[in-house]
Amino acid sequence: MITNDQIDRINALYHKSKSPEGLTPEEKQEQERLRKDYIQAIRASLRGTLNNISIQEKDGSVTDLGEKYGKTSAP
Repeated sequence: MITNDQIDRINALYHKSKSPEGLTPEEKQEQERLRKDYIQAIRASLRGTLNNISIQEKDGSVTDLGEKYGKTSAP
């Protein structure tokens, strides 16, 4: 899970990268790691949401898409 502090740090590094001074190599690595963590958290959240979708068919039956397509976790 990503915290607000991590999001604030991502934003701070982005703004610093656009400034004339730029980022140090260590900050570039940190920015890349934070971005990967953020994307992984978004994917996991989306996968959890999609796994909880159920569709009611015309005949009245309910199809749980999470069970139908396998409740896989995000990579």
